[in-house]
Amino acid sequence: MILQLYLAQRYFKNFLTVLAIFAVIHMVVDLTEQMRKIALNGGDLGDALTLALLNMPSALYSLFPLVVMLATLVFFLSLARSSELVVVRASGRSALRATMAPIGVAALIGIIGLLVINPIVADTQIAHERKLAQVRGAQERTLAITQEGLWLRQGTRDQQTVINALRANSDGTQLFDVTFYNFDTFGRIEQRIDADEARLGLQSWDLTRAKIWDLTQTNPEASAESFESYAVPSTLTREQILDSFGDPSNISIYALPDFITQLQEAGFAGLSHRVWFQMQLANPLMLMSMVLIGASLTMRHTRFGRTGPLVLAAILLGFGLYFLRSFAQVLGENGQLSAFIVAWTPPLAGSLLALGVILHMEDG
Repeated sequence: MILQLYLAQRYFKNFLTVLAIFAVIHMVVDLTEQMRKIALNGGDLGDALTLALLNMPSALYSLFPLVVMLATLVFFLSLARSSELVVVRASGRSALRATMAPIGVAALIGIIGLLVINPIVADTQIAHERKLAQVRGAQERTLAITQEGLWLRQGTRDQQTVINALRANSDGTQLFDVTFYNFDTFGRIEQRIDADEARLGLQSWDLTRAKIWDLTQTNPEASAESFESYAVPSTLTREQILDSFGDPSNISIYALPDFITQLQEAGFAGLSHRVWFQMQLANPLMLMSMVLIGASLTMRHTRFGRTGPLVLAAILLGFGLYFLRSFAQVLGENGQLSAFIVAWTPPLAGSLLALGVILHMEDG
């Protein structure tokens, strides 16, 4: 038990060291990128520094698998150089048992990341987007999903329109049971339009069976008009509507299941959010898989030689698994693979492959 605690403590220190190095590198690179983004909008160094700090939790959290894999390489190489691996094996422990401590630490890091760091990342990402919109003078999101259905916003200098629909098609270009609320430049409501259906055209919403109330009148119902078809000018595009959903990482893991349910009730598939949710649940397994990959090729004494090629092979395998998972995520978001397969298959396959290598090279 004492030996396992020693190994776990040492591995965790290596993880923190590698994470700190990544944080410094990311801070320097991202600060330069943020300065470039806001230079044309009058932003200063303070704004860029704030944006970079708010963006850091998300960037580091997404790099946890690579950090864990590199920390594993540092950990086992240092044990090999100091001959501590020889002592561990001389105590009667197999190579597989020697990996239990770092695997346990990686699993704990994944669980803490899921339950604690993920909500922090969501909050900082939202704050980052708001700060960036404030510096650039841009509008916030066009779309929102609530229990009352889908809400959209569009506008010009002279008029703002808020749109509410109970349901929509998968890309938000066809709305059902829809209501348009038109406001003037002072925020006073002028008009309400109800329709059975609204389809987004090139520059307008094409309404079916619409009824219009002029809310500036004393008795709006008396002057209400009905139309079989009616066109409402629009500045929205399909791409703007889809982009308004934002990144799934902006939503806490605790709120994501309810948000996915609301998306489905509103008529959206929510593929990217479902894939992201499953990938977050699979993160502890992904980190454990990275430990096994790193350990499978570096649990050798340095006097046996070929340390460099084996380390390079471990790095390539780790990066390969990381990008395979990213590629599978794209397939899942396009609906070509189920969210469960996308999230769980790459880390499970990587774990089994690395486990087979360990059993063959070390204990076989």
